[in-house]
Amino acid sequence: MNKPLIAIPIGDPAGVGPEIVAMALADSKVAEAARCIIVGDRKIMEQAVRITGAEVRVNVVKEPEEGIYEPGILNLIDLDNIDMDQFEFGKVSGMCGKAAYEYIAESIRLANEGKADAVATTPINKEALKAGDIHFIGHTEIFGELTGTEDPLTMFETNGMRVFFLTRHVSLRQMLDMITKERIKDYVKRCLEALEKLGVTGGTMAIAGLNPHCGEHGLFGDEEVREIMPAIEELQAEGYSVTGPIGADSVFHQAAQGRFNSVLSLYHDQGHIATKTLDFDRTIAITNGMPILRTSVDHGTAFDIAGTGKVSAISMIEAILLAAKYSPNFTRK
Repeated sequence: MNKPLIAIPIGDPAGVGPEIVAMALADSKVAEAARCIIVGDRKIMEQAVRITGAEVRVNVVKEPEEGIYEPGILNLIDLDNIDMDQFEFGKVSGMCGKAAYEYIAESIRLANEGKADAVATTPINKEALKAGDIHFIGHTEIFGELTGTEDPLTMFETNGMRVFFLTRHVSLRQMLDMITKERIKDYVKRCLEALEKLGVTGGTMAIAGLNPHCGEHGLFGDEEVREIMPAIEELQAEGYSVTGPIGADSVFHQAAQGRFNSVLSLYHDQGHIATKTLDFDRTIAITNGMPILRTSVDHGTAFDIAGTGKVSAISMIEAILLAAKYSPNFTRK
């Protein structure tokens, strides 16, 4: 049986994306687990291979079926959209932002058409997207638009611990207004459906507390009493395997020990701190709730070290391995 075929856009060319792709494709674990089709610019990828010293050869193809899926071969769909006379490492550039979007869009096309089993993404820069007249703030919004998904779900996985996020890119003040019983119930149901699609069917989801010690029955903060506990009780009555709220200072540790199959973090940093402290390099983002599977590194473009070959490819390798692991659970269109 063929290994899963993973489409990998190279991200912002001025960042470390091309370097981590070159290094990951030279890794034996990746070659054993997946076939990879890279979407980018030949000139940029050949430069990345030279910078990193990765033992791979760039093989330009027009479609994935033309690829040579052997160790040491980096199969590339070349969009040829970078002018090297204008290119600079570590700089916000409209050219690079537009190119990064085009790599993502082509990778999504491959997955939407069933030519790739999943997409594993690399870092992009929000300022560069804007400078390139791309009106999306990030990957999730691009994937949502190009797959017809209204509200994709983000899940982090690191060393087997899975974390979902009730709220993400909003201020703490806005987040408090979004902690409602109905929102929690809706998200838990969607998260459990996403886990089932990934093949995770056993165990219990834990809901993290919001206030210190979950508010101590309303002594300092009443969100647990007013919104969170009623949501959990109603979900349990409906037959959903969910528990909580459990103090955020302990729930992630318990999940890492295997007590829960996942945690619903109530806001961005609550879950990010937990996963990245556990293992920064192996914290991988998985976008659920779409007809296709997307995994991603969870670090930025690292403009400060782009072009130096100093970046670690561990996160990219893990993103590809997770895409290969979960993609058999997704049915091609």
